[in-house]
Amino acid sequence: MLIRWTVFFILIGLSSFLFGQDLSSKDPVMESWKYVYPVKEATLFDSLQIAYVEEGQGPVLLFIHGLGSNLQAWYKNLDSLQLTHRCIALDLPGYGKSDDGKHPYSMDFFAETIAAFITQLELKEVTLVGHSMGGQIAIHTVLKNTEEITRLVLVAPAGFETFTPEQQQWFATFVTPTVVKATPDAQIIRNFEMNFFDMPEDARFMIADRMVLKASPAYDAYCEMIPQCVNAMLTESVFDRLSEIQLPALVVFGENDGLIPNKFLHPGLSVREVAEAGVGEIPQAQLAILPSAGHFVQWEQAAELNNLISAFTVK
Repeated sequence: MLIRWTVFFILIGLSSFLFGQDLSSKDPVMESWKYVYPVKEATLFDSLQIAYVEEGQGPVLLFIHGLGSNLQAWYKNLDSLQLTHRCIALDLPGYGKSDDGKHPYSMDFFAETIAAFITQLELKEVTLVGHSMGGQIAIHTVLKNTEEITRLVLVAPAGFETFTPEQQQWFATFVTPTVVKATPDAQIIRNFEMNFFDMPEDARFMIADRMVLKASPAYDAYCEMIPQCVNAMLTESVFDRLSEIQLPALVVFGENDGLIPNKFLHPGLSVREVAEAGVGEIPQAQLAILPSAGHFVQWEQAAELNNLISAFTVK
């Protein structure tokens, strides 16, 4: 049982009906977070407020963060790429400074949100850049045939690794709101550290933000949302549809990813095996595996990833 609980906490570290079923709202704690760039808002589905930042001019890069994260995950990419691109990073519903509320938090819901966001901002020739769960959301968005998306960048994407029905049930049993809320502070810190090969000091604001969230009334809603996101990634799988992606794709993994593949459920798999399995299904995909980087490859190898994205998108 100890092994199972330890692995559960690792899973929580992954960087989860009807639209607008209940009224959305903003949490004052999230509003108090100090983002580096000025925050804008877009209203989708008549009432859903999506927070985003936008910097630079040029080819459009739209960044989608992963589970338990927010747009701040892309700071080291925006800092550089805004010199040559129009960089837009958003907070998904329920995350960061975007509205929370009782949304379905399914992959389909998130994909509809991204498509509506693209329409609302009248974006053209968009390169979607998704990390972890954001990568799986990006794939779902592309599979909806959004005409304005022309390229896809997947950074340590969820969805390449597949799970049996029995393994999915295991997740459902152990990833619950009650268990998420009971995660002790020391394990929360460890969860963040497991996202990195060697977590740098300039990433530890992520831990501080999470602790602020944990101490707020908004934490209950967050703990309810995370299991829904995890379940959505499992039940709305994309691997069998990767061959339908008919546009150029760049896939990037960290060589030392500690979260993909799952070390407990798939101890015999390597990062490269998971990466190559997914890339092999996408007709126009190219793969890069970067050394000295964990799951948060966009932070630990920001310069190299930025170079790869520039070469991939700038003609």
